[in-house]
Amino acid sequence: MRRRRAYALVSLLAVTATAAVTGCTAQDQKQHSDSNAPEPGTLRVLASSELSDMAPILEQVRKDTGIKVRPTYMGTLSAVDLLAKGKVDGAYDALWLSSDDYLRLRPEAAKKVVSETPIMSSPVAIGVKPATVSALGWKPADVTWSQVEQAVADGKLTYGMTDPARSNSGFSTLISVASGLSGAQSALTDADVAKATGRLKEFFKGQKLTSGSSGWLATTYERRGTVDALLNYESILTGMKGLTVIRPRDGVVTADYPLSSLASSSKDTRESVRRLTEALRAPAVQREITQQTRRRPVVASVAPAAGLDTGRRRELPFPGSRSVADHLLDSYENKLRRPSRTVYVLDTSGSMEGGRLDRLKKALTGLTGDFRDREEVTLMPFGSKVKSVHTYVVRPEDPKTGLDGIRKDTEALSASGNTAIYTSLEKAYEHLGAGGDTFTSIVLMTDGENTRGADPEDFDGFYGRLPGGQKEIPVFPILFGDSDRGELQHIADLTGGRLFDARKGSLDGAFEEIRGYQ
Repeated sequence: MRRRRAYALVSLLAVTATAAVTGCTAQDQKQHSDSNAPEPGTLRVLASSELSDMAPILEQVRKDTGIKVRPTYMGTLSAVDLLAKGKVDGAYDALWLSSDDYLRLRPEAAKKVVSETPIMSSPVAIGVKPATVSALGWKPADVTWSQVEQAVADGKLTYGMTDPARSNSGFSTLISVASGLSGAQSALTDADVAKATGRLKEFFKGQKLTSGSSGWLATTYERRGTVDALLNYESILTGMKGLTVIRPRDGVVTADYPLSSLASSSKDTRESVRRLTEALRAPAVQREITQQTRRRPVVASVAPAAGLDTGRRRELPFPGSRSVADHLLDSYENKLRRPSRTVYVLDTSGSMEGGRLDRLKKALTGLTGDFRDREEVTLMPFGSKVKSVHTYVVRPEDPKTGLDGIRKDTEALSASGNTAIYTSLEKAYEHLGAGGDTFTSIVLMTDGENTRGADPEDFDGFYGRLPGGQKEIPVFPILFGDSDRGELQHIADLTGGRLFDARKGSLDGAFEEIRGYQ
């Protein structure tokens, strides 16, 4: 079995911080780390991307204590990978992840942390439409993972969840489901995963929506309304209208968001981290955290925000070894989930000649190491018109043939012509048709503005006439070179996709980030 880079290819989520709490994304991490120099009175914190909502809390802490936080946001798995490789030493002063359980799966990372203190918590949960809860006859306090699986098997429940290989909430959900369906009495083992594989396959037939980030998942759910439920952290689900939030009775994994000091930091820095931790755990701040973020306080004297279920639930542990975690992720990626079907609409106009085309070839070639079993990949290079349409399937029994074909076609790309963005997108939709039982999407990479063929108004009309199923196929544009941000943002907004920026970060990083949405 080909091992995917599950721990390296992680969601690189774009977030915005307040003026007082500045931050950058993981896509820009390399450039940022080169200039992330120490600053008196400021803690450089490597943080899980979902913690961007803590910016107002951190600003208040700065006013109260004088401690300023400069976060860099990225996926939890990616942060652990950097830590294990020694790339955090000297570049950051503290670590603030959704969970430090990953560190215990990687000793080379764990030894770099000298203290960790939970700040708040949020368990995995299921947010279900009330009409679906009623139709299933569920009593929210009594629902089990087996009941959820049965509802999927009966064709009565569909859902969305984030990609476990890129999102901590997705991986925590996967662990919760696998533990519940296998009947594991302790940390998951390979035997538990093998035992539950049949039921897990049935369970994941119900997944109709995937995402690299919780925010996009929630937005897409509200836009489409075509699934019955979302699997995510309780804090995300309780912030959405019209969902009944359920914590399965047989157990869930909970994020505890520990703030951790690093062995590479100085004594004075560790003292600042201790003071920040103390400030975040103060009762008044804990009340603000639970009210503003819907996470649970870790200080016993502070009650959870109204609406958070206070009933006890079994807490499920993480897998006891990295091999089990890898096995579980590999099974999900290549066996359990629905396959992906993607058209890559690639600008190979004359302006791509030289370094830009070389970067595109390098990024696509590197991406082939992450394509999943059963995945269908179509390359659609364009200039003044679509130049060719070549489709490959990564077949489990012979993945090499499909991957070699993609690499060969990528190497043969050449630059010529003008830039027919909208005509080429129309061809991509026509190629995909209704989409079928797959995670279907279009990736658009262009380095310029539309100069040939259909114009934006033509494409808007074309998209408006698409059947309902095709309208659910999102376009993920990549800003590159001199491309028009407004033009590409409109395409993403119209189709329910998301814009990725490769102008400051790397094109490789943008392609890899999109993988969480395919």
